[in-house]
Amino acid sequence: MSVLASTRRRLRELRPSTVLATLALLSVSAVVLLPIAIIVFTAFKPAGEVNAFPPSLMPDTWTLDNLQEVTSELPFLRLIGNSFLFAGGVTVFALVFDSLAAYALARIDFAGRKVLLIAIIATLMIPFQATLIPLYQLVADLGWVNTYTGLIAPRAADAFGIFFLRQFFLALPRDIDAAARMDGAGEFRVFRSIVLPNAMPALLTLGLFTFVNNWNDLLWPLVFTTDAEMGTITSGLTLLTGPSGIVPHGVMMAGSLVAIVPLVVAFLFVQRRFIENIATTGIK
Repeated sequence: MSVLASTRRRLRELRPSTVLATLALLSVSAVVLLPIAIIVFTAFKPAGEVNAFPPSLMPDTWTLDNLQEVTSELPFLRLIGNSFLFAGGVTVFALVFDSLAAYALARIDFAGRKVLLIAIIATLMIPFQATLIPLYQLVADLGWVNTYTGLIAPRAADAFGIFFLRQFFLALPRDIDAAARMDGAGEFRVFRSIVLPNAMPALLTLGLFTFVNNWNDLLWPLVFTTDAEMGTITSGLTLLTGPSGIVPHGVMMAGSLVAIVPLVVAFLFVQRRFIENIATTGIK
């Protein structure tokens, strides 16, 4: 009885603004989650229901045929492995090089530091498509087409990542650097043992962004790989389109469903640190 009374009292204490904010949040969440729900339910629909009109969200008959067709029509495990190597490799190298550059720009005073920072930020204004052809020509001249090196090396550093980590490094107190140097620590020791452990939320956040962006990238693997065995899961799904342009939507949704599972796992892994970084990082 006391629990019921307590619940009623809490309901009476709710402000109209709180109720409206909750309803707005639920509405936005429903809109955001609707495409994911469509992917999930369509992946388990038979072809007849996928193409039926009017369409329905929930399948009347659940089937695994779409998942089986994806694995039979594509070298699915190879594509998934390529995606992990591509997105994971880019993430690892980007974290290493971006953090080194960001540390130099944030914690080391040297001539031309501001000019270099402005030049790095300016590259963010250049459309990716503008550099795609010369970059492909360079990769082709090096013989890196259809190789993991050609996929990963051009993306081993990123201007956004450098700027993002620099802003976080600036927020760290310089006293810890001075204390470490007084104990005889060198510059790299300060970077490795002092700055990086304190910047773990920013590193995990940048790693998540980098991994997701490269995992979902379609244009890059399509341009730099011509062999189906070297494609990623995102580019491999395009092979399901028939010669007449007919798209098997159920099979495509099944492949997309499997493709987003690693992204969900990655986000759940860094969710707590990701939220901490959003709450604590400032722009200076």
